[in-house]
Amino acid sequence: MKNKVKTFPKLPGIYTFKDKDNNILYLGKAKSLKNRVASYFANQHKDWKIKQLIDESVDIDYIITQNEEEALLLEAQLIREKKPKFNVLLKHGQPFVYFMFTYDDIPVFKTTRNRKERGEYFGPFVKKQEARKVFEFLTRKFKLKTCNQKIPTGCLNYHIGNCAGMCMGTKFDTTEHLLKIKIVKELLAQNYDNLRTTLEDEFKIAMQELKFERARNLHEYLQNLEGVITYLKIYYTETKYENEVSFMSSDICNVVETPNLINRKLQEFLNLDSQPITIDCFDISHFQSQYIVGSCVRFKNGIPEKNKFRRFKIKTLDTQNDYAALQEIVTRRYRDPNEIPDIIMIDGGKGQLNAVKNLFPKSVFVSLAKREEILFTPNNPDGIHLDIQTEVGRLLISIRDYAHHFAINYHRLRRSKNHLI
Repeated sequence: MKNKVKTFPKLPGIYTFKDKDNNILYLGKAKSLKNRVASYFANQHKDWKIKQLIDESVDIDYIITQNEEEALLLEAQLIREKKPKFNVLLKHGQPFVYFMFTYDDIPVFKTTRNRKERGEYFGPFVKKQEARKVFEFLTRKFKLKTCNQKIPTGCLNYHIGNCAGMCMGTKFDTTEHLLKIKIVKELLAQNYDNLRTTLEDEFKIAMQELKFERARNLHEYLQNLEGVITYLKIYYTETKYENEVSFMSSDICNVVETPNLINRKLQEFLNLDSQPITIDCFDISHFQSQYIVGSCVRFKNGIPEKNKFRRFKIKTLDTQNDYAALQEIVTRRYRDPNEIPDIIMIDGGKGQLNAVKNLFPKSVFVSLAKREEILFTPNNPDGIHLDIQTEVGRLLISIRDYAHHFAINYHRLRRSKNHLI
């Protein structure tokens, strides 16, 4: 095992100690897999628990993740599912925070660290402090704070505009509260266009029915909507839900442990003439068409080759045009033909692929659309669904996500330098 650790990459991820029956004894996260796991063998004489763990282990595996936050999510999920013998902290705990709406007649909006109570949940969010700032912002903006007091005239917080007013009992406007809850749910689900349409329709109905107070409230929500959406878009640019995290499989599988095998499977899956060793992936990032940037990451034998990563400030565009932006960065990346990899992947769908595939006709271009995880290839122009349970699916999705994070980080850097956040 000690010799095997020497081959581990210095990348973030999850590592597992296994017994002779392939059961997971211990599972942990690391900023650098190689350094972290090597420390167990250097310090085993200092801690009896580590010595016992190593004595009972016969093998060590790992999963590469894109960052420490993703490793934290994966660690928590797998510990809850596998319940390793030597793990204690996360077996019943919860290192994340959720937004939650109760199923009461008058729903309550709150944060929680687990999902034990019946209700509608959004999350989990890894950055707990930032998530609570969003919660406080929405609670204050839509006056959703609740209290347990029973004061017919309303509590002090109600009178200064911080409380929903449930304390007033029968005088509480339940209809208005339910509308605000619905608005916040749509905002958290990022259904911005649908929310605008709903509020506009509700406003027209209220005016027709001469419900002027309701119409006034709806008009106020519409006026403030863009500012709230802008705030949330910035937050969602920098924070990811669990269902956006790659490698959320309950199986411990190291896709880079046997590069020849995964390269051969890629060759068969994409019907290529030879095994692909290098894969580049491109992505575009912007915020409301401002500060448009691009990224390119390279994986070799399933491992990030960071000295080949590139980021691009878009030079030819002032407005959003993902197709033109992709054409620019792909052309700039391969000014030297020797740099062209075995596979060029685009973060996007069929349109993004068509925009660039003729730039280098002899190269293999593919694109991978988010959410549906549909891969478009020369042999599958209508797309094929990737299965994250397979080595090929996990590898391609992780490369796409890596490029996406790389682009977002560069875009965030440019925004911060221009005092936009």
